[in-house]
Formats: sequence, C-alpha cells, structure tokens
Amino acid sequence: MSDHPLHETRLAVIGAGVMGEAMMAGLVDRDLIDAARVTCSHPRAERRDALASAHRVAVTADNAAAAQDADIVLLAVKPQMLAGVMTGLRGSLRAEQLVISVIAGASTRALGEGLQHPAVVRSMPNTPAQIGQGVTVWYATESVDARAREQVRAMFGALGREFEVHDERQVAMATAVSGTGPTYIFLFIEALTDAAVHLGFPRHVARELVLDTMSGSADFALQSGKHVAELRDMVTSPGGTSAEALYELEKGRLRTVVSDAVWAAFERTLQLEARLEGQDPGTEQHRRR
Repeated sequence: MSDHPLHETRLAVIGAGVMGEAMMAGLVDRDLIDAARVTCSHPRAERRDALASAHRVAVTADNAAAAQDADIVLLAVKPQMLAGVMTGLRGSLRAEQLVISVIAGASTRALGEGLQHPAVVRSMPNTPAQIGQGVTVWYATESVDARAREQVRAMFGALGREFEVHDERQVAMATAVSGTGPTYIFLFIEALTDAAVHLGFPRHVARELVLDTMSGSADFALQSGKHVAELRDMVTSPGGTSAEALYELEKGRLRTVVSDAVWAAFERTLQLEARLEGQDPGTEQHRRR
C-alpha cells in the first residue's frame, strides 16, 4: 500500500453528514486511509459521538482545528452553511492542502474566493457511493497538481466510478443527472411497486420483483453495449403487452416530464451557484430556448 496515492494521507471531513460519512467510511473500510489520520467536524455532539464510535476517527466541533493538519479537506456541509464555514476557514489553509467539495452549487470560484485558497476540486457524487457503486463527476482548478489529481481519483474510485471533466459547467449538469438521478430512480421504483401491489402482489414480493428487474435491466444494458432503444425494441412485440404499456407511458409524456425534471434540477443548481457567488440569481437566464 506504500505506493498508493492516499498512503499516509491525513483527511479532514468538514460537516460529516450522510455523504461526508459515506466517503470517509469508504476510504477507511478499504484501508486506503487510516482511521487514525481522519478528523471529522460536526456541530452536534451526538453526531460526533456516533462518528467516533462507528469509525474510530477523531472528532471535533471546530472546523479550523479539523483542517489544521490535514492534507485533504473534504467540504460536505449543506449549501446554506457554506458561507459561515468558509469564513471560519478563510486564510488558515496552507498552500499545499487540497480542498474537495461535494456541495451542490458551490463553484470553484465561490470556494476559491471564500476560502482564499486556489487548489480546489468541485465534485458531485451520488448516494450509491455509500455501497461503493456511486458515480462522481469532478473538476479541478489549475492549482491542483498531478499528484493531487491522483489522490482525487483514488478517493472517488473507492466509491464507484469517477469522471474528471475539464468544463466546470458539466459538474452542474451532472448534479441534475447522476447526482439527483437516484431520486428519479427511487420514485419510479416506488410507482412500479405500488402498481404491482394494485395488481394483487404482496408489497414485499412487489418490492423484490421491481428491484431485481431494475438492477437486472441496468446490468443488461451495461453489458450488452447496445443502445437502450434497441434493447427496448427487443422486448416490444407488435400488439403485445410492452407495446400497450409503452403507448400509455408515451401518452402520459414520460420523456417530456423526465426532461423537464432534469432541467429544473439543473436550473436550481445554477441558482445555488449564483447565490453562493453573491450574484442575483435572476440576472442570468438559463431557460431552454
């Protein structure tokens, strides 16, 4: 492990909520970072106690103290808490420290100016990262050197798949697609499960049928390499049950509703960006032509 990019790395997790804990746990559980080299900060004492008990990491209520000796500072607070957190950290970070943010709408401009620190990575993971099957899209500023980028890849790679992009706007786009994506999938699972119960299945059976069908279909799509429209056509016989069901879905504007939902999430991300950068969210229009 001595040649691993994260070997002997000290990690600070600022605002160790669900995503911050998931990322930290993924690294510690895989022995990529020693728990003794991790410090988590959180304002609530009961949360700190839970983190220390579950993961054997150091905990504190002081963000600056958590970040002081860290090589990587992971910002995982809620967007509305970011301004106060940056004020507390501003000017205290060393030039060689790397800041990684998983905060929706927090641009590298807002982070760099708010922290007075140039080496910043903006990322958008999603909740399946908690079981090592996440997707993370990330963008690094020019001040993030090659070694630091390898550390970022190792961190996010431990949580699933990672994609570095060179246009920061694509992180905002990913927020609306892969970041928010599990929400869409969970809603569809819920709706399909309810429909199965309406048909007469016991709910626990309906749940298993739907979850296995969803995961199997996704794996099939990945392994086949075929366009999903081709896969759909494979199971849609003329005049058959799939054709009848698809007719109702198309009549209900499923594609349009999904597209509108993704655009709404994207626009909300841009509004958060503008707010965190101190701009008027209404000064720039991002609506589709």
